[in-house]
Amino acid sequence: MAYLELKHVTKRFGTVVANDDVSLCVERGQIHALLGENGAGKSTLMNILYGLYAPTEGEVWLDGQRLDIRDPKQAIAAGIGMVHQHFMLIPALTVIENVMLGYKEISRFRLNLHQAAQRFTALAEKFNMPISPWEKVEDLTIGQQQRLEILKALFRNSKLLILDEPTAVLTPQETATLFELLRQLTADGLTIIFITHKLGEVMDICDQCTVLRQGRVAAANLAISDIHSHEELAALMVGRSIDLVTHKTEARPGKPVLEVRDLRYTDQENVSRLNGLSFQVRAGEIVGVAGVDGNGQSELVRCITGLLKPESGAVALEGVDVTGRRPKEILEHGVAHIPEDRYKMAMVKELSINENLILMSYDKEPYSKHGILQWKEITRLNEALCQKYEVKTPGVHELAGRLSGGNQQKFVVGRELDRAAKLIIAVYPDRGLDIGTTKYIQSRLVEERDRGAAVLLLSTELDEILELSDTVLVLYQGRIMARLPQKDAKRETVGLLMAGVQDDETAGKEGETIC
Repeated sequence: MAYLELKHVTKRFGTVVANDDVSLCVERGQIHALLGENGAGKSTLMNILYGLYAPTEGEVWLDGQRLDIRDPKQAIAAGIGMVHQHFMLIPALTVIENVMLGYKEISRFRLNLHQAAQRFTALAEKFNMPISPWEKVEDLTIGQQQRLEILKALFRNSKLLILDEPTAVLTPQETATLFELLRQLTADGLTIIFITHKLGEVMDICDQCTVLRQGRVAAANLAISDIHSHEELAALMVGRSIDLVTHKTEARPGKPVLEVRDLRYTDQENVSRLNGLSFQVRAGEIVGVAGVDGNGQSELVRCITGLLKPESGAVALEGVDVTGRRPKEILEHGVAHIPEDRYKMAMVKELSINENLILMSYDKEPYSKHGILQWKEITRLNEALCQKYEVKTPGVHELAGRLSGGNQQKFVVGRELDRAAKLIIAVYPDRGLDIGTTKYIQSRLVEERDRGAAVLLLSTELDEILELSDTVLVLYQGRIMARLPQKDAKRETVGLLMAGVQDDETAGKEGETIC
């Protein structure tokens, strides 16, 4: 008997069928991959298991008992934990306060946060994910928040752990550490459902997989040992063969579009985040920034786009100094920005998809004429955009917050890449996207480069940086460790530089190529 069984689960949202007669079996102590394109129904199915949604039809059985889970509290009590693709954390609270929300440490009269903090610290050290229990969540990097979500689930003694894109913001080294942890946990009897779009991870860590396509089961309980290639796995997910190679000719860079000169920034805690960064991005060139999350990437992009004011240094666009100008002014210089956090920086969930299309250009043609919004034209253009980027939605009048995370990301990427910008700042552009969409977006970035755009690419995926970039900048503690042409940017070399290790071969390359 399987440890977990979902039997004939259907979930409808009005006229939209997110899950259609889905059955899933997961064996105890295994890592079971749940695969599918964006909008295939993976997260919806797991939200049913975790009690965030009630199924329209179907049953949930765990360890031989039928469960009627109506909220996450009941799921947690049954030993089910979930790490969501979008963090379920309250930024204003401390780490330990977030961990203890809805969970009571054994105490007769009061919640003992210090006792809980000791247990949390021991757990974090055991699994090599050190996070201070007293730090506010809003001060954590995205990678630290991801690790906190995993630790929070482990803290609550989960026996079945659902991981929804758990490595989306982790470095290769952190991913390897996580996989060691997962193997240790499953050896101790923990059962894991692993949602990911990274085919290599499925082949490396998972025992079985089930594939969803358009809300239905396309393949069930396949042994990973029986799958022989990434291409075979990709074809199962999307229902067709996919070319996993991004085809790219040699770049022919033109004049500098973006110039960053001796940029420095110190945050409110008096921590130096940028330490004299200097580089340029030329027309017809992709410059990729590699680095462990939290080494100044976010501050760099925010200083360039006007969201932060640097303490010194300069940012120039086509020779015009735009240091410290408002974001709208900078965007109007021909800048497109795919931000790191689509929820906080790219979309308004309470507005429609149509309204989100025009957030930065509501006052410009063809969206507006003589101060009047042209809704028919907005709808026409938006429908074409959604079709081009395969954004799955009932219609462009749907609230943006009702789209799946992957479809929200596709919409934001499509909106920015179709602006014919002179400079494209792409931060984690394909985070959480399926392999088919990822390859399409990567090819679009190359197309924009070939059109003559300057592209600044930041990604947690080292392979993506190495494949797409014409020039690689390695960032460590707010400094550029080296600037490498693509042919010299070897995975091992860049990995060492990301960790702050500089060997004789790479030493001095920043000064030689940037100054």
